[in-house]
Amino acid sequence: MPRTTKTITFSLPPEMADRVDEMMKLQGRPRSEFLRDAVIRYIEECEWRELLRYGEESARRQGIGPEDVADLVEEYRTEGVRSPG
Repeated sequence: MPRTTKTITFSLPPEMADRVDEMMKLQGRPRSEFLRDAVIRYIEECEWRELLRYGEESARRQGIGPEDVADLVEEYRTEGVRSPG
């Protein structure tokens, strides 16, 4: 059966490693699980920031400002509840 994970080795300053160990013990989780969740959260945060940056740039190009957002959300919600056809 092929392995479903890939081992990655990296180093941390001792203080950070101690903090990781302290938190994983408090949460009762293995180190790998704790660090895996931290990496997932970081990746999701990076993706969210990129999406936000793209949205802000697109809105700026289209002349949409913060004052327009509430109306656009309401328009979207209203159109979303209409039945097709």
